[in-house]
Amino acid sequence: MTFNRKKMFGWIKIILLLYASIGIVLFYLQDKILFHPKKLGVDFQYKFKDRFEEINIPFNDADTMNLIKFLPDKIPVKGVVIYFHGNMKNIEHYATFVGPFLKLGYEVWMEDYPGFGKSTGLITEQKLYEQALQVKKMADVKFHADSIIIYGKSLGTGIAANVASRTKAKMLILETPYYSIPSLFSSYAFMYPNEMMSNYKIPTHTFLEDVPYPVIIFHGRNDGVIPLHCAKKLEAVLKPTDKFITIEKASHNNLNATPEYFTAIDSLLK
Repeated sequence: MTFNRKKMFGWIKIILLLYASIGIVLFYLQDKILFHPKKLGVDFQYKFKDRFEEINIPFNDADTMNLIKFLPDKIPVKGVVIYFHGNMKNIEHYATFVGPFLKLGYEVWMEDYPGFGKSTGLITEQKLYEQALQVKKMADVKFHADSIIIYGKSLGTGIAANVASRTKAKMLILETPYYSIPSLFSSYAFMYPNEMMSNYKIPTHTFLEDVPYPVIIFHGRNDGVIPLHCAKKLEAVLKPTDKFITIEKASHNNLNATPEYFTAIDSLLK
């Protein structure tokens, strides 16, 4: 009996040590888990297949925000889609997603977050919000609110929702959103106090409560990055007129390859 108790306590110590060690690693590596930027030199030349204009915007003494304005061939321009991209690489990686909007006559403005592409500076949650809001204010100078679409993909959905909660626009479109960053982390590591451990909160659900205009959500049923159940929690804060569109057999990165997505975008923006 004594031997068994010693053996049991020995296993408990090992399990607790592993739990604590993994938790410490997750805490200190969470930024690397959440963000996967690819930096580009200031002299790098973009070669997009679509017409574009590049702008570098000083944000403060240390930070510069790189913005690409993709331009449609259709004249007159119907409006602008302000596109907040995901957590991978930089604008080059997401340029392939702008086609449907350009074909419908919309400009697409896409910024890189601090440390992504040509944008400089250290990334913080507050800075993500404030730089995104600056892009929206620039759009407000050129376009009426009824011609502005705020669009977020993956990581960018929470940022887009924050901007939408603070400004006027025609609609907010979210592709593969999450309830909050701690909630997303809990989908992978439910055994840890993620709300307390997470450096980034980005509470998409809170922001959506303050968006007075239409909200459209797209999510793939087979999303292995942001599980559908994490996004489905947002239904509790949607208005009766908002839409949550679940696409069968779609995963995290191929929604734009499905006819359901193209049909919905075409209907929303025409």
